[in-house]
Amino acid sequence: MELDLGAVRAFVAVADDRHFGDAADRLGLTQQATSKRIAKLEASLGTTLFHRARTGTELTEDGAAFLPDARALIALADQAVRSVRAPRRPLRVDVLGTRLSPTELIRSFHEAHPEVEIDIVTSRGLRSGQPALLSGAIDVAFARVTGELDPAIAYQPAYLEPHHLLAGRKHPLAGRRRVRMADLAGTVVSMPGNEPGSEWADYYHHLRHEFGFGVETAGPDFGLDHMLDEIARSADRCTFGGERMRVPWHAGIVQLPVVDPTPLYPWSMLWHRRNRHPALPVLIEHIAERVRPFDPATQWLPPGEPVR
Repeated sequence: MELDLGAVRAFVAVADDRHFGDAADRLGLTQQATSKRIAKLEASLGTTLFHRARTGTELTEDGAAFLPDARALIALADQAVRSVRAPRRPLRVDVLGTRLSPTELIRSFHEAHPEVEIDIVTSRGLRSGQPALLSGAIDVAFARVTGELDPAIAYQPAYLEPHHLLAGRKHPLAGRRRVRMADLAGTVVSMPGNEPGSEWADYYHHLRHEFGFGVETAGPDFGLDHMLDEIARSADRCTFGGERMRVPWHAGIVQLPVVDPTPLYPWSMLWHRRNRHPALPVLIEHIAERVRPFDPATQWLPPGEPVR
């Protein structure tokens, strides 16, 4: 036997209001339609649920016994509907670091769509972003895609970010307008944030082997401001930054575009294929419309980079 949820809902309303007319008004039905639903339910159950009188309506013994389960059935049905409807909550976005370019991508999206609420979170890149997407802890992650992703995760290119060199004013390259990759041969680039096993450490492994510079990862990572102070005091230290990275102004630091070729850091946007947040398709379209194509004649990416 299958119960009609509309009839069960009418039964609960009448049980609460003790009056068919009042229940009908609350349900947005006529009194006759409400009576028909109750009659149908009673026929399905093979019992009488209400005693009807001029002064109102009272539950029968069977009606009182049925009421708790009827309430639970309606509550479960309402919960099932809510589970497939898009939740009205902020879009949760993992940007890896708030100084990095994905934050600027999301800021641009928010300016174009101020009605979308956004929560910014940070983590440790692809290693933590993928599990968070699978668990539903976040809606979107930005990372460089390496290795095999879980089939439930979709992704698209988000930004091929050109590199800049950050150097102190006493550095031999500081007086130039731009730096060629060949000029960095034999240079040691400070990158204490290169975590072993991270997708960015892998990227710089390929870059340094291609162009013959060294990477120094020793020492604790006290953050960008501290590293800029150290670079500004040095005559030979430097580091890389991205074109849209928020680098704090520093009197002792110059920021130079890197060319011939320009290394690009391939940011991708990742999400769960079954995510139904209403703002997600809007963000996907916004990001896709702004991706610049890769030019192999003037730009560099690691071999086999999955840019599509």
